[in-house]
Amino acid sequence: MSLFTDDIITFKSVLRLAYNFLAGREYLKKKKFKERKKLVAVALPFSDLVFAASAIPVFPIRMEKFKIHTYLSALGSASNLFGWNLTSKLLSFARQLDVLKILDNVLDDVIHTINDKYNELYELGIEHGVSNDFCYGITNLTGMFLSKGKNVDANINYSIRCSAWNKYSESLNYIIPNSKHIWVDIPPRNISNSLELLEENIKKAISDLEDLTGNLITDNSLKKQFRIGNQVKRIYKSIIRDSCIDDFYPCNPATFAEILVLLGFSFQDYNSNAQRYLENISQLSNEIKERKKKGIGMDVSNMPKILITPMFGGWEPKTHEILYKLGARTIYADWKIFKLLEEIHVSNSSDPIEDYAKFLMNITKEGIGYDQNSLTDNYMKSAKELNVDGIIFNQVYGCHSIANCYTLLKNKIRRKLEIPTTVINFNKIGENIEQTRTRLEAFMELFLYK
Repeated sequence: MSLFTDDIITFKSVLRLAYNFLAGREYLKKKKFKERKKLVAVALPFSDLVFAASAIPVFPIRMEKFKIHTYLSALGSASNLFGWNLTSKLLSFARQLDVLKILDNVLDDVIHTINDKYNELYELGIEHGVSNDFCYGITNLTGMFLSKGKNVDANINYSIRCSAWNKYSESLNYIIPNSKHIWVDIPPRNISNSLELLEENIKKAISDLEDLTGNLITDNSLKKQFRIGNQVKRIYKSIIRDSCIDDFYPCNPATFAEILVLLGFSFQDYNSNAQRYLENISQLSNEIKERKKKGIGMDVSNMPKILITPMFGGWEPKTHEILYKLGARTIYADWKIFKLLEEIHVSNSSDPIEDYAKFLMNITKEGIGYDQNSLTDNYMKSAKELNVDGIIFNQVYGCHSIANCYTLLKNKIRRKLEIPTTVINFNKIGENIEQTRTRLEAFMELFLYK
């Protein structure tokens, strides 16, 4: 049985998150055809307006048909009959009888299944003629819409500081011409009335969603969703923080890295159900605390904490497996680094549209939409907050907004943080693994002499 399996079998919350991600196709079909809900595609973690309209946000890859692990299929079916708690007890009993060989590499299999689909859709984007200058993430997203975009009723676009991203967003007008295209244009922050302009753009997007769904988006529906989202973000940040501070993990670090990967995937659209996602991530947090309290897990005090970033535009998942074998633990924290885990202000007297506009402007000012100097400063700040021992910068081929900041980042880290850094190159999942391994081995040798 693999090193992943023994850890993950008793993590009900992780199994739920994985199942809800992979079984999205059937769930979305039910919402669209039986409940007559509108499906709205999202390509970054911006689902709040969609949920407030009582529509269903969907990260397009989740409309694909995945090969679901035998264990998860059985678990999903059994849970419908017995509930997840009883199902877990039955599986724990069966595990004692050593009949669950099908459990080998459960979570590992989930992640690789998703990554295989990413590569398949990337190839579809290439076949369509996506420019070679575009990064893996944009090419992959194009493939997602080419494959399943016809199933969405609308697509919501947020402009960010990336010309390729904005060109991709515009191309969807031609790829899915029968879907409604909703834009939230985020004005440059140096315009004096940028916040007012953004508020008007948000109001226009809300009006478009109301026309699409026939539902009225009220201040209360916005605030309700913001509160749910804030709770999710708060718990997500605490899981990342605890993994960086604590020297005792609730499972081995290879498993924990894959849990962080799964959170990164599923956070895009909350697995299309915000309340369910909140319950699952809350349970994950509670299960982590309970395992630590009982001493279930692994002492990782002698393992350096390595931050790998960015990963949302494409990265090689073998990196955390290689690092584990070299004696390190991997931290993935992109959504925190790029300010997408920041909470949206909510109060009884505040204007939710203004609060949402301020959240988006903050992202533009300090998060995903800023210049290189601010970007590298934020990497520095995040590395310090997370108290990491080293940084591996993932230089994605074709990324013109983030990938080319490494030299500036490396110089700042050398002067101010004095921790080891290295860069690895990425074009496509599964390519250049040995080259990556060689680079990581050289990087980890630096810790032998500290």
